[in-house]
Amino acid sequence: MNKAESDSLEILLRSRGWEASENPETAELVIINTCSVRKTAEDRIWGRIGFFKKLKQSCSFRLVIIGCMAQRIKDELYSSCKGTVDLVLGPLEKSNLVEYLEGDPDREKDTFPEHYSDGTSFKAFVPIMKGCNNFCSYCIVPYVRGREISRDPDAVIRELKFLDEHKVREVTFLGQNVNSYRGMKDGRLVNFATLLKMASDNISSIGWLRFMSSHPKDFSSELIDALATLPAVCHHIHIPVQHGSDRILEAMNRRYTAARYLEIIDEIREKIPDISLTTDILIGFPGETEKDFEDTLALVERVRYADAYTYYYNPREGTKAYDMPDMVPLDVKLRRLDQLITLQRRISAQEKEKKVGRTVKVLVESVSKKDKNELLGRTEGDDMVVFPGKCDKIGSFMDINIVSCIGNTFKGEAK
Repeated sequence: MNKAESDSLEILLRSRGWEASENPETAELVIINTCSVRKTAEDRIWGRIGFFKKLKQSCSFRLVIIGCMAQRIKDELYSSCKGTVDLVLGPLEKSNLVEYLEGDPDREKDTFPEHYSDGTSFKAFVPIMKGCNNFCSYCIVPYVRGREISRDPDAVIRELKFLDEHKVREVTFLGQNVNSYRGMKDGRLVNFATLLKMASDNISSIGWLRFMSSHPKDFSSELIDALATLPAVCHHIHIPVQHGSDRILEAMNRRYTAARYLEIIDEIREKIPDISLTTDILIGFPGETEKDFEDTLALVERVRYADAYTYYYNPREGTKAYDMPDMVPLDVKLRRLDQLITLQRRISAQEKEKKVGRTVKVLVESVSKKDKNELLGRTEGDDMVVFPGKCDKIGSFMDINIVSCIGNTFKGEAK
């Protein structure tokens, strides 16, 4: 999401006469787009601010901090970075960056830009909604991003047509909770399944449609049917489970049980047998017992994800979980996380081994960093593949025979 929003700001600034600077030393304006999901993300921003504070001693530029961290601690950024930071804008204000720079801010304006990509890359991100209504007890997003707002479906399709005309090959729809999308067209509701159908009807060059992130509570049978029948929609779903214990899921305010989550997974696999599933799992939530953790391991064994993004609970001030009792000690969090990672790595390796010998469709992304005579691509299921080839194939689809797997990467040959 931050990548898409940064690109949209660059497009906006270019339209108003700005040009990209090759380095910070020659810039008149420096923008840092921030994230608050984890403390480590904010720690990196403080480091970047320190860098620009020193640079300001010899260079003249305006430093603007935007995004979620800017929303969460705006006053602190202004007070502690006086003389360094010139402007701080939260997510609902950054679309008005030019107006602020030109001294005519419109604080009430909160719109989606016309374009998030200029169509020069073969891959593009297209936000279709912003904000979140879920208020998971560990998550800062609803407080810094605001409530859910869905983008006009006609505007989404216009941008999609623009990207299609520019020969973009892959588009990823984005939202904090993308499958809760609720647009309106001709007085009728357009849900996410309907939007995917509209998108599929309006593309020819775009070969793959992806989306992230989705919430299990909003994964309907109608949406699963759309994923199963629309040829452009990739058979890869990132569907965060967060935990395998009903007690912890309730404390997290996730609004589903482990059994309900597994019902959704079973329906997906029944209708889309070749689906690739990835997830997020949060270990060490306040009050988590060994039994809760074992429930999570059991769910991971049952689902057999292609991959999982695993992390331990990090308190975020302002969330409900921040003041919860029974914090899990750090050494216990780390032990459990290591055990989970070990399990997932074993499952990932076993699932990848099943794919050796198959022929897969690959979108070629770049020249391999390890061997200039090889190309790197990704499959529909988001697996990395390297294979011999020339750089003129970058941005195109190829059929590749998978011959082996080394670590997380497949080795292949052009068919």
